[in-house]
Formats: sequence, C-alpha cells, structure tokens
Amino acid sequence: METCYHCGDACPDPAIVHQEKYFCCNGCKTVFDILNENDLTYYYDLQATPGKTPLDFEDRFDYLDNQNIIDQLLEFDEQETQVVSFVIPNIHCSSCIWVLENLDKLHPAVKSGLVNFPQKSICISYDSSEISLKELVLLLCRIGYEPNISLEDFNKKEKNIDRSLIYKLGVAGFAFGNIMFLSFPEYFEVSEFWLDEFKFLFRWLMFAFALPVVFYSARDYFISAYKGLRAGILNIDVPIAIGILVLFLRSTLEIIMDWGTGFFDSMVGLVFFLLLGKFFQQKTYAFLSFERDYKSYFPIAVTQLIKSKTAVAEDNCDSQSQPTKTKQNELQTPVYEVKPGDRILIRNNELIPTDGILMKGNALIDYSFVTGEAAPVAKKSGDKIYAGGKQKAGIIEIEVTKAVEQSYLTQLWNNKVFSKTKATTFENLTDQISRRFTISILSIAFVAGIIWIILDPSKAFNVFTAVLIVACPCAIALAAPFTLGNMLRIFGKQQLYLKDSSLIEQMAQIDTVVFDKTGTLTSHQKNLIVYKGVTLTENEQQVLTSTLRASNHPLSRALYEMLQSQGICTLDNFSEVTGKGVVGVYGSTSVKAGSFAFVSSGEQEENATNTQVHVSTNDEYKGTYVFYNNYREGMEALFSEMSNTVELVILSGDNDGEKNYLKSILPKSAQLKFNQKPDDKLNFIEALQQQGKKVMMIGDGLNDAGALAQSNIGIAVSENVNVFSPACDGIIDATKLKELTAFMSLSKASVRVIKYAFIFSLFYNLIGLGFALTGNLSPVVAAILMPLSSISIVIFTTLSTFLLGRRFNF
Repeated sequence: METCYHCGDACPDPAIVHQEKYFCCNGCKTVFDILNENDLTYYYDLQATPGKTPLDFEDRFDYLDNQNIIDQLLEFDEQETQVVSFVIPNIHCSSCIWVLENLDKLHPAVKSGLVNFPQKSICISYDSSEISLKELVLLLCRIGYEPNISLEDFNKKEKNIDRSLIYKLGVAGFAFGNIMFLSFPEYFEVSEFWLDEFKFLFRWLMFAFALPVVFYSARDYFISAYKGLRAGILNIDVPIAIGILVLFLRSTLEIIMDWGTGFFDSMVGLVFFLLLGKFFQQKTYAFLSFERDYKSYFPIAVTQLIKSKTAVAEDNCDSQSQPTKTKQNELQTPVYEVKPGDRILIRNNELIPTDGILMKGNALIDYSFVTGEAAPVAKKSGDKIYAGGKQKAGIIEIEVTKAVEQSYLTQLWNNKVFSKTKATTFENLTDQISRRFTISILSIAFVAGIIWIILDPSKAFNVFTAVLIVACPCAIALAAPFTLGNMLRIFGKQQLYLKDSSLIEQMAQIDTVVFDKTGTLTSHQKNLIVYKGVTLTENEQQVLTSTLRASNHPLSRALYEMLQSQGICTLDNFSEVTGKGVVGVYGSTSVKAGSFAFVSSGEQEENATNTQVHVSTNDEYKGTYVFYNNYREGMEALFSEMSNTVELVILSGDNDGEKNYLKSILPKSAQLKFNQKPDDKLNFIEALQQQGKKVMMIGDGLNDAGALAQSNIGIAVSENVNVFSPACDGIIDATKLKELTAFMSLSKASVRVIKYAFIFSLFYNLIGLGFALTGNLSPVVAAILMPLSSISIVIFTTLSTFLLGRRFNF
C-alpha cells in the first residue's frame, strides 16, 4: 500500500496521484500544491512526510470577525503592525519550523513568524490592513497547522518566568571561586612578604564576597527555616540555616579579632552546592501545562442568533401601522457574554459551551470527554443539553439556561480540592530525617560545649560552633534533589512527565491505583467493530458500504472505514433520516442501516449496552454491527503486575456493558464501579484516603478532573501530550501506560538510593564531628571535608540512578 507523500498515512485504494506522488486525500494534495506554487518544497527535503492532514475548518473561525475577540488575542496592535501568538499542536519537526518561519512567502502581509518549538507555539507579526486575523488563521489551517484557540486565550495573562534561582546560583558561584582563590595562601601556609602584608585585605575581600551570598543567595533557606519553626516543623532548612549563620558569624568574628581566616570558603561552597541541587531538581516541561481547566477545552466564542424586526414595505405611508417581520441574524459572540435566554447555534463537531435546552435540530452529543460515556447520546427538541458535549449530527439550535461560569460542568471547579496544594500535605523523606537530625546535632553541640566549659573554657565556643558547622547537612540536602532530579529526567524520556520531583517520592508510597475506563484504558482513535447476525451476500455488502459512504454520521464513517475493502457501487437512491439511519437502493436491493426501530419491523430489541448499527435488506432484518471499545495494548499484563503490590479500582462514567470483559482481564480483588459522575469519582477517592489509602488516579477527561486533583497523585493519559489534558500532577503518553508498574518500581528504587545516600553522608558528618568535638576543626579540614561530601553524594546518586534506568531498560 502506498503512503501519502505529505503526511505519511496509508493511502486508500485507489490513491490520489498528483505529479507522480501519492496522496491520501485532497487536503494533503492541496497543501502540497500551496507549498509547491510558493517554492517551499524544501519542506519535504528537511523531513520525510512531515505534514498533517488539514481538517475541515469551514465557518470554524467566523468569530475572528469580532473585533472584541481580536483585541483579546492580539499581543501588539499599533498602526500597520500586529503581533499574535498561537499554540499549534501539529508542530513536530524541523520542517514544521522551517515552513512556519517562511509564512511571508505564502502571504506578503506576514512580516515574520518565530516558532518556539518546546512550547509548540508561533509568534506572528503581520499587517492587518492587508490580511485579517481570520485570514491568517485560515492560511495556517490550509497548510495543516491549525492553531488551538480556546477560552483560555481570553484575557490571557503574560507568563512570568522566575529566573531568581539562576541569579542566586551565579552570585554564589562567582563568590565561591574568588574566595577559594583568596584562601589558597592560608590553606598552604605560604610565608611570603607580600602575602603577609595583604593578608588582612584578602580576609576582608572574602568577607565582602560572602555578604551577597548570605543575604541574597541563601535567603530562601532562612525564610523557609523561619516559616518551618513558626509552624512547629523542623525541616531540612533549619540545620542548613543554622550552619550558614554560624559559619558567617564565626568567620566574621575571626577576621575582626585577627584569629584566622574563618570559614567563608566552606560557607559559600555550601550555598553554591545547595543551589546547584535546587537548580538540578527544577526540571520543567515548558511545552506542557499541568494546570488546565475547562477553559482550555471550551471555545472562545459561539454563534449567537439575534432576532430583529423589520418593517414590511407597503403602499401605506404611515410607518407606525406597517406590519413587521422577524429576521434572524448570526453574531459571533464571546462565550463569556452569552447569558440565559440567548439562542446559540452549534454546528457539527462543535463543542457546547454552556447548559441549555435543544430548540431545533436532532442532536447526537458525544459526552465521552465529560462523563466517560462512550456512546453518543441522542437528544430531541425540548431536551436538556449540558456543557462540554460535542455535537456529532448536523446543526442544532439551543436556548441557553445558564451562563458559562454557572454550568453543571464548570461548577465542578468551585470545589475546594482545586485550590488545595498537595505539596503542603506531604512530608518528604528529607524532612522526616532532618527532624531527628536537627535535634541530635543541637543536643551534641550543647553537651560538647558544656563539657568543654568544664575542661577548658577557652575552647568551648570553638567546639560549639565547630559542631554546628560540620554537622550542616549539605550532603543530606543534596541526596534527594540529585536523585529525584535524575529520575525526573529519566521519566520524561519515557514520556511520563511529572510536575515536580517530589511526586516520585509520593509515587513510591502508593497502595491503591484507580483507573478511569473510557479514553484511559480504551483508545479514542479506533473502535473494535463486530458483526452479529445473518451473513450478508456480496451484493448486499456492496450496497451497504456504498450507503454508509454517502453518510457523514460518525458511526457511518467508522463502519465505512472497516468495510470499504468490500467495494462500492453507484446507488440509485439514497436518503438519510437524521438521528435514525440511512437507506440505500441499488437495483432490486434496498439496505437500511441505523437504529433498531428504524431498520426492524417491530421485533423487540434486546437490551443493548454497546453502540450498535443495525442492518436490514429489503425490509428483512439481518443483524447488527456492535461497537466495542478498543482497549490499549498491554492492559491485562499491567493489571496482573500491579495486583501484586497495589489495590486496583476501575471507576468509569460509562455503563457496565463491558463489565464481563473487564472482569476477565482484572484480578478478582479489583473493584469495578460504573455510571460514576464527576462528583462521585471525587468523593470515592476522598473516601479511600479517609481509610488511610495512598491513591493514584489515572484518567483522561474533564470528568476525571476532580478525582485527579483529590488523589495523592493524578496522572492524565494523553494520546497527544500537546493537546488538552485536565489539571493533574503528571501526563503520560498513552503508549507508555502499560509501563506504569515499571515507573512505580523505579520510584521505590529511587527512595532506596536516597536512603543509602543519607547513610553515606552521615559517615562524613561523623568524621567531621570527630574533629569538631576534639577542638581540631581547622579551615583546611572544613574546606576539604564539606565539598568532598557534597561531590561524592552527587557522584553516588548520579551513578545509582543511571544504573537503575539501565536496569529498567529506560
């Protein structure tokens, strides 16, 4: 089978052949023509089959005629220069970057295009007097790069990037290098006239370099320690802040009193390594968003129907007595301006932004992303329609009953769980150890000080401060950041993107895993279709395939894709009854396909829980095509592996039509719950936590958002990580879901590495305490011991995590 020259998809038989190249559809062929006519075919030289098939975008961007919406989207608007930025999920390779940054060759009014590849976005400068924003968006759509414009873009705020850690690290690094350089003569006790002459200057220079490190680079440790103490918590920053403060005060005292050079080098080195650990841990995925809500999913505008009365012209000159007629106009209105009582128009494949009542048309609503229900729901005039569904069968008219912010779906975000910060409720391993560590060190310091007051009061102060200096838990504080930072990168390479590294520690404690079904365990991309009934003749199959081919209903299209190899014929007659089914006639063969009531002659239909398309030929019922969810590869093996270590729960918004199948692939101990609304899911997770369970929720849709937020770790499954996923702690590519057990095992192994590193660092602390308690801690010993412990911990954790990744084939 030939593959498309533009997108690489398999071509149908027969394929479209154009300029000796094969194309899967006219959309791909059109994009090729556009690029070819504008001398941009280098696009195909950079990367083979780099394109994406352009989707139908007719009328989809009419709202960009509304100046209010344009004003909200533009980042700069002055005279003949306008600047706008779009997220384009289809950006995926160097060819995409090249063609998007050469948009000016496709339209002269485009001044420049700058692609941000990690964020899958483009910033375009253009002249609105020659090309409107709508025309610019349509130009992007025609070449297969449809921008993702959602309600989130309305009143969007500029993102502030915090670079303060880099600045603090730079200051500490600069000071560390200079102080080490100035300390060398005293380390090696070099006796030279000029060095002795400038010794005091060197010491005060070291003091000067240390000041910005203490009061700027290290200030977060003081703030954290202060907040911890106020809250009654002895976190790891308490002994670190004590260590930094004691190092600085004792060193200052030593140079004032001319006792020695002090420990400025050790203090600045300590802060530098600690900040380096923070920087390493601060891995972010700029192209992902973990904080999305319904605004990222909802459209920015909707088509509103406005009624206006116009006078009917008559010979009578008295205008007041003239009859009037009502005229209905379409107006593109921002979603936030839609209010109860308004009439809105929803076209095929458009998303319903608010609750309302169906006034006209036959609705077939796909609520799978909102409720988890896989089968589209048919609605008739007068039925309630809820926000979040996608219309799948033509145009409908809805009367709005609630504003967007008050709809059933958006009310979910008023739950307090969305304002709770999970990090504040989790005590990590480092904090657990630091509590005992701090109490022990303070006790040792005071006891040693008292003993030396009795033995030799002149050494008591030195011993007391020396214990606090060498016991500063630099190595302990570095163990977790470097271990978890490395693991975060390993997870990211395997397409599990976590919001922060502390989640790896939390993953190691999980004892219950809850899965959503539709879209999580099953794929959105393809259904498994099985025919049950009397075998159709070859002629009947051809007529059925041809009938389905003429329909745009999503079930007809899915069935046609499966049957198209059976061949087609030119129908003598075709008709479609919206919401019921289709009829095709060829010669003496008549085929009906659709609901049971439409194709049958009165027999009782058995209770069906799966989506079905029934078929009859010449008014004789033949059978039905049953649509089953297509479960992702490796789910049975995943459940088998996980059942050894965690409890499993299936929490689905769908009906229980596939309960028996799920039972066959799940362990007997697994719980199954169906028909669960978003609130039910959230409450179920909360109930598990009240039983002391550590819960990981795996979901994909808006209906899982509350449960994902409530769980200890919420992981969103996505078939394209660059498009919408609900607010969560992590995003996993759908193809990697089967490796979830390996990720959990790796997280437990990471915690073991941290514990070994703690034991390793304790060894250094004991050596240092030996010097301190005997009153023999010199600046040289401190300068060697403290960086050595930090570097060895970094090497140990880096090597350990690298080997762990290899062991798990990551």
